[in-house]
Amino acid sequence: MTKTTWTILLAVAGYTAAAASAAPLACLIEPDKVAEVGAPGIGIIDKVPVERGDYVKAGQVVAYLKADIERASVNVASARALAEADLKASIASHDLAQAKALRARNLANVGFISKEAVDQVEAEARIAENRVMQAQESQRVSRHELALSSSQLAQRSIRSPFAGIVIDRYRTEGERVEREPIVRIAKVDPLRVEVVLPLSQFGQIEPGAPVSIKTDITGDRNLIAKVVLIDKVIDAASNTFRVRLALPNPDRSIPAGLRCLADFGGTQKPPTAEKAAAVAPPVDRREGIIKASRMGRLSYELKNPPKTQ
Repeated sequence: MTKTTWTILLAVAGYTAAAASAAPLACLIEPDKVAEVGAPGIGIIDKVPVERGDYVKAGQVVAYLKADIERASVNVASARALAEADLKASIASHDLAQAKALRARNLANVGFISKEAVDQVEAEARIAENRVMQAQESQRVSRHELALSSSQLAQRSIRSPFAGIVIDRYRTEGERVEREPIVRIAKVDPLRVEVVLPLSQFGQIEPGAPVSIKTDITGDRNLIAKVVLIDKVIDAASNTFRVRLALPNPDRSIPAGLRCLADFGGTQKPPTAEKAAAVAPPVDRREGIIKASRMGRLSYELKNPPKTQ
């Protein structure tokens, strides 16, 4: 007589194998982020040096507003901040007043002048010292005014918040803007891929797992994206959840807006023995041993198998 082994393919194991070989899911490739870039205030557009389709770097100027007044304000504030004549004059007056106070105290010690005269000279010395402090404070204020004027001038240059592609240009030279967008910029490296998965796959996808992406323009060539976000809230109406993928696009050869197919084969986690056993078909309840393979296939081996005739 020989030992008899019954091999049981449990429901969850079957689901996992089916998910790995199932048809790819429909997905959509989108820009990672899109920004409507505009002016922070009212102004007249002086120049727009970019066109639709241009690649711009982070911080690159995409539009200039007329800034004659702001530029003149910077020049005036700069001249005030660099002016040192008042400060030097107050320092000289202070030095002279201190010397007079010292001589007055020496003369008072030998009785040549009265104490009232000494008090007057010392008061003049303190006034001269306060004038020095006033000149220094004035110079600090002038530096702050220069920083303010420089910031106002910088706001007349509209810059891109991130590296990307100009996908729309709304305004041109000479137009008046009042916080309206001037250009629209999309970040295309990396690209964002949104996929909707059924509830049955919740918990089977891990962050960082690679996913194969196919599009019409790439033909048979597979693109590899990575899972970066898994929704923790299920859509009750459709019984689905969303997964976000990041698709590297350093050469910007993949355009955004493409429909695609996402293949999650091999990215699901294998089912646990508890979860597999929960949905297992009825089996012989005699005492035995359950063994699980890497592919999710479980073997149930009876310790006391029935004897065959």
